[in-house]
Amino acid sequence: MMIIMKSNATPQQVEMVIAAVREAGLNVHLSQGVEATVIGAIGETHSIPTERFESLDGVDTVQRITQPYKLASRQFHPENTVLPIDGFTVGGEEIAVIAGPCSVESRSQIIETALAVKEAGACALRGGVFKPRTSPYVFQGLGEEGLELLAEAREATGLPIVVEIMSQVQLDLMVKYVDVLQVGARNMQNFNLLRAIGESRTAVLLKRGLSATIEELLMSAEYILAGGNSRVMLCERGIRTFETATRNTTDINAIPVLKNLTHLPVILDPSHSTGHADYVAAIARAGIAAGADGLIVEVHPDPAKAVSDGKQSLRPEKFAAMVTQVGQIAQIMGRNLATASEYQKTGWA
Repeated sequence: MMIIMKSNATPQQVEMVIAAVREAGLNVHLSQGVEATVIGAIGETHSIPTERFESLDGVDTVQRITQPYKLASRQFHPENTVLPIDGFTVGGEEIAVIAGPCSVESRSQIIETALAVKEAGACALRGGVFKPRTSPYVFQGLGEEGLELLAEAREATGLPIVVEIMSQVQLDLMVKYVDVLQVGARNMQNFNLLRAIGESRTAVLLKRGLSATIEELLMSAEYILAGGNSRVMLCERGIRTFETATRNTTDINAIPVLKNLTHLPVILDPSHSTGHADYVAAIARAGIAAGADGLIVEVHPDPAKAVSDGKQSLRPEKFAAMVTQVGQIAQIMGRNLATASEYQKTGWA
């Protein structure tokens, strides 16, 4: 339920409405925009008549949110959410390019990759340290050692770091190091993890599940938003279909659909959605043309020797060419590529 205050509503009237919402057993989400203040009444509102709040001083109108996802809905938040990440923003006119290896393998590998992607135009560095692998017998990541190497790469390049989290027990460790927590496809509906992340204030990149619908993705985002963490980005990374020519099937439709349904930024992962380096640039271009707010791309200095996902990883020179092409598409769309300014870790975490 959205309680839209009058333009001349006083702070005292806003506080009185908030108190009334809490008295009704509902959670409060306050959105104070330039033109209006909106109080979100979140919870089981079906049995609560709108008249309960319409009669309060300072209230203009009360509207029910029809979608099952409330805080993620564009009905609740009509304007695009623009998220500040250290050094750049996501969700506005700028297009963010996040790049790096699937796994952090060694100091030399991650430093070399970080320097290369920074030179090519990336504004953030990705790298896995806890790896959700299909087989329990293959490389599982370097753990905290990998986080320390990523922090060193950040120090060398100024690029904020994006790292996948697999369990809520890793959260305290992760927020000490990383700028953006990535929730992988296999954990999109790990609701205990989503709740824990919702209690943090670290930015989140939430990937769509292997066979998840768009509504299911948005409902997962709702868990994080409901916990109080508004710094959420959504990621289309391909879905599982009958087609076997590529690793997954890129759902390009999802980008404009999500941009219509939600105010949250939408990122495309052309690496996992194709599974083959030869197709990454083409799908990256298509994603930006479709309206994506950014890309997350796997890059490795020697893909043939990568311990994971080498087949879909771009060499640095191929990545640089892709960034140039994406930048040209962005200009046609009236946008531009984000550039990372000097890194300075905020106190969000």
